[in-house]
Amino acid sequence: MKITIYKISLALLFLFISIQGSAQQDPGYTQYMYNPLTVNSGYAGSTGTLEAVLIHRSQWTGIDGAPSTQSFTLHSPLTNDRIGLGFSAVNDNLGPSNELYLDANFSYTLLLSYTTKLALGVKAGARMLNVDWQKGRFYDESDVLLNSNIDNKFTPSIGAGAYLYGEKWYVGASVPSFIRSDYYDDVQESINVERLHYYLMAGYVFDLSDNLKFKPAMLARAVTGAPISVDASANFLINEKFTIGAGYRWDDSVSVIAGFQINSNFFVGYSYDYTTTDLNKYNDGSHEIVLRFQLSPKSNQIKSPRFF
Repeated sequence: MKITIYKISLALLFLFISIQGSAQQDPGYTQYMYNPLTVNSGYAGSTGTLEAVLIHRSQWTGIDGAPSTQSFTLHSPLTNDRIGLGFSAVNDNLGPSNELYLDANFSYTLLLSYTTKLALGVKAGARMLNVDWQKGRFYDESDVLLNSNIDNKFTPSIGAGAYLYGEKWYVGASVPSFIRSDYYDDVQESINVERLHYYLMAGYVFDLSDNLKFKPAMLARAVTGAPISVDASANFLINEKFTIGAGYRWDDSVSVIAGFQINSNFFVGYSYDYTTTDLNKYNDGSHEIVLRFQLSPKSNQIKSPRFF
């Protein structure tokens, strides 16, 4: 009965993709299922072993000053496997601006049943903003504010997340930072105050056969005063080695996703986004590369490469 309730809940979450979305302030990823620690601290330690993930994203290639983002996450459970620790770093470049996010993550796991766990997490760190106006353009060259660079403007960050999961599914909700900080707005070409971000994520793995698994996943992001942004993806895992699938960012882009499990420790993935808005006339798409390392677990708890 409990598993049936969880499946119904996940189905309702996937219906959530019908909500209209738009671009938001924090960087987004097509292969978001591989670095949830950047937004949800409850994910720390949930893989049952040491995991490190590096992602590079080049968005809207062909446009000068287009977004370029790198993220790195590292996390692991402690000897007491109810406690997880992690570190996340995001380097985001947009036009004349560079933003660096550094966070330490802590989670504590509650055992709800033999296969169901609820991890409650907190994250704390810093945001650093740099803006060099000489690298951008602005309309009013006489504006004193636009001739004063911003160097390593520091803002602390504190966030929280909850991550409910079983062997083949997960649901998470989080707020990466409750503290508002400044960010660069490339549309208005100005420095604005960042609003709170709310994240909702979900995924499920279906065993279609002994050698084929299917995983739909979604990530919804809401910012106060703005429409909701929704990513949905559908991936297949073939022979525990090859991943292939597609994704859709609501009212923004479609993507193809591929990956290869090199061995029990290393996974490499790639995705390409095609913009579905009028912006596709001016760019050559977006590229994203993922490299994941997972230490082999000491027990047989994880019998195959993780799909999320």
